[in-house]
Amino acid sequence: SAGWFRRRFLPGEPLPAPRPPGPRASPVLYRRPRFLRGSSSSPGAADASRRPDSRPVRSPARGRKLPWNAGYAEIINAEKSEFNEDQAACGKLCIRRCEFGAEEEWLTLCPEEFLTGHYWALFDGHGGPAAAILAANTLHSCLRRQLEAVVEGLVATQPPMHLNGRCICSSDPQFVEEKGIRAEDLVVGALESAFQECDEVIGRELEASGQVGGCTALVAVSLQGKLYVANAGDSRAILVRRDEIRPLSFEFTPETERQRIQQLAFVYPELLAGEFTRLEFPRRLKGDDLGQKVLFRDHHMSGWSYKRVEKSDLKYPLIHGQGRQARLLGTLAVSRGLGDHQLRVLDTNIQLKPFLLSVPQVTVLDVGQLELQEDDVVVMATDGLWDVLSNEQVAWLVRSFLPGNQEDPYRFLKLAQMLIHSTQGKEDSPTEEGQVSYDDVSVFVIPLHSQGQESNGH
Repeated sequence: SAGWFRRRFLPGEPLPAPRPPGPRASPVLYRRPRFLRGSSSSPGAADASRRPDSRPVRSPARGRKLPWNAGYAEIINAEKSEFNEDQAACGKLCIRRCEFGAEEEWLTLCPEEFLTGHYWALFDGHGGPAAAILAANTLHSCLRRQLEAVVEGLVATQPPMHLNGRCICSSDPQFVEEKGIRAEDLVVGALESAFQECDEVIGRELEASGQVGGCTALVAVSLQGKLYVANAGDSRAILVRRDEIRPLSFEFTPETERQRIQQLAFVYPELLAGEFTRLEFPRRLKGDDLGQKVLFRDHHMSGWSYKRVEKSDLKYPLIHGQGRQARLLGTLAVSRGLGDHQLRVLDTNIQLKPFLLSVPQVTVLDVGQLELQEDDVVVMATDGLWDVLSNEQVAWLVRSFLPGNQEDPYRFLKLAQMLIHSTQGKEDSPTEEGQVSYDDVSVFVIPLHSQGQESNGH
């Protein structure tokens, strides 16, 4: 029900034409990419003998790779080259509903008791595709496990204090109510924990295989009538309706998280190894600035002040550059994401990982409270799209395209294609003259009308 498209192809690789839905392929196991194999210490290595041969397995119905998922999360990897730093995954998320037995063991109930949702994810890799590929094949499984751990709280009228049903204190429900804890808070917590778990898996896998790299992650989950958008990085999701544009995520860059990063350097100055200054100045200071009073700001300041320049202020700034050119320790353009455990400043032993967060910011959209129209969509895209198109320009393209294509069953796919096309500086593009995106671009267009119907039991 969602359109997805990517721009970059391998040489000579044709663009597959849209095909009518065929019979669903049976879930198949996934063999890790060649450069990630061969580690006996990695999770799941003991199961290697039960997995198929080393060739990537594709669904005959869709021609897309299916990740190893033990049959619980039916996730389809969007069609991507292994060498493309943008990766994507989407599919149906099935969560086992379990109960505590006499010995507090999880017991799986019948399939009718499953809680189901839908999952979309975009991963924008840097330093190679390894982290993005791992995230695309891992994060949904981490999320499923985290949701299964709290599923009894999700289906309860109010999340209980004790998941096994015991009531130690008669006032427990009152304490939970006073804290304002709702079922959606459990989903938010599951997303946050899943990102953290996935980051740890990526760290172990890349270290074991001698690979490096990281990726941003943007995830949308439709569950129980609500859409949860979790973002760690600089990809973006927006809601586009006939009379509304609503941001559903916010970019995390060295600039947007300046105070958090400076605060960390203030508390742990050894992280800078005496090579950087945590203070921010409007420009890189020079020797001629010594002794002069110049504008600056520190971790505790949202405004600016003046200070007399000392020799230590001439060091390279912790955050340097502006806008899309801003870099953390002169190296990285994002401040949140997955991976980068081995990333160091060039020619030094200074690690960037302590400054990076893998925890996403989660936005909750109550789809059931919206009066949905058929043209209401969520647009998720990596930063290659947003580098050249604003929220308003994307919304204009959506509103221009969908009303005239109501009968086209592939309209959301074609809209995603058109958004990609609009980043290429063509004559009919809404971008300013000469603006072209040279980055990988990946887009999901998700129709909310179908999600709203499902939340109402249809």
